[in-house]
Amino acid sequence: MMDGRLETIDNRAALRFVRRLDHSVERVWRAVSEPAELERWFVAPVEWTPAVGETFVAMDEHAEVTEVDPPRSLEWLWGGERLRFELRPVGDGCELTFLHVFDDRALGAQHGSGWDHHFQKLDAHLEGRELSDEELMAALPELHEEYARRFGLSPEPGRAALREYHGIG
Repeated sequence: MMDGRLETIDNRAALRFVRRLDHSVERVWRAVSEPAELERWFVAPVEWTPAVGETFVAMDEHAEVTEVDPPRSLEWLWGGERLRFELRPVGDGCELTFLHVFDDRALGAQHGSGWDHHFQKLDAHLEGRELSDEELMAALPELHEEYARRFGLSPEPGRAALREYHGIG
């Protein structure tokens, strides 16, 4: 979908995704906050309530929930990076804004294409479908290259990660 934007927030790199979804705020809230729902589309399983101050481990990284305002916002720090979901009603659906704040701007295309990949899985999940990682992985290298071009970044860090973690490229 290519809707990620690379920004700077508090002198750190940040990716912002804004998506209009044809689902209620309450439905999308469940998808971004409940472990069984997150397992279907998110980058890693997350075992939480979630509650402010709650800590958990995902992908060997420690995390802490910093804000929970159901069904409007959810934020946590994960391995030194900040992840935030904001939801607001729009017509019959809602607008989802996702923010990922991280240190190394050179990883913007890698993170952007990865989140785009996971949001495609979220879209399918909300529609009652499932997209296999295999389906999405086939398009990931091209998606990554396009994000690198759009953000004016070297594609090499992401290419190396695709080779190392996914055997692609």
